[in-house]
Amino acid sequence: MQLGLAVQFISLKVCKLSAKPEFIEQAKNGKILARKCTKCNELHLATVYFCKNCGNKGFENSILAGKGKIVTYTIMTVPPEGFEEFTPYAWVVMELNDDSRLRISGFLGNIATPEDLPISAPVEIVGFDQRGIIIKKQ
Repeated sequence: MQLGLAVQFISLKVCKLSAKPEFIEQAKNGKILARKCTKCNELHLATVYFCKNCGNKGFENSILAGKGKIVTYTIMTVPPEGFEEFTPYAWVVMELNDDSRLRISGFLGNIATPEDLPISAPVEIVGFDQRGIIIKKQ
């Protein structure tokens, strides 16, 4: 019986950490749904349970512009199953342009070589689909 309760608990926690419908809708509109701590105003992505700065569990939603710069990426020329039609592409990490310094990872298509995507290149979020967050060069 205890094992069953543990599995339910873990399942509940993992499901809550997946992309939330509100987060997805904002990404489809080129925005990021962040959570701002009600105690210290630290910004976090929408999947946190407590503030990394002060430990508070109270948050309010904050909508951020989905524009930033590339900080790192991996070019995929041999994709995982189901992504063959999208190659070549890059799985990128972008840092938002605002003071939050939040980093978001996502899909950026038509990237075959490092010359196609220099570090610090300006990018923006343009959508969300089965690939996750969709990013394009500005």
